[in-house]
Amino acid sequence: MTLMIAFCIWCLCGIFFIGIGIFCRQSKKPMGFWANDKAPKVKDIKGYNRALGKCWITYGSIFILIGFPILFSQDSLWILVPVLGTLFDTLALILAYTMIVTPRYIE
Repeated sequence: MTLMIAFCIWCLCGIFFIGIGIFCRQSKKPMGFWANDKAPKVKDIKGYNRALGKCWITYGSIFILIGFPILFSQDSLWILVPVLGTLFDTLALILAYTMIVTPRYIE
């Protein structure tokens, strides 16, 4: 029962990230990526928000997928998948933003 509650909380966090992505895609103003930072000046606001939304939706979807081992016993080594997966998922999000989105859309 406890494992199921933990997985539900994990999924809610992933759904929150997907919600951020949907909000980014529908926004008329450029969205900021970094916390407490103003939105950058961009060349194509619609394209930038679409790319940023795609990053967040992908991040949230992968976040939910790597959480499935939480449903198994926490005494197993499978619990390392969510821990290390979150690390690499977050690094991939940051790299995608700085190496793909930033050069393409930011002035």
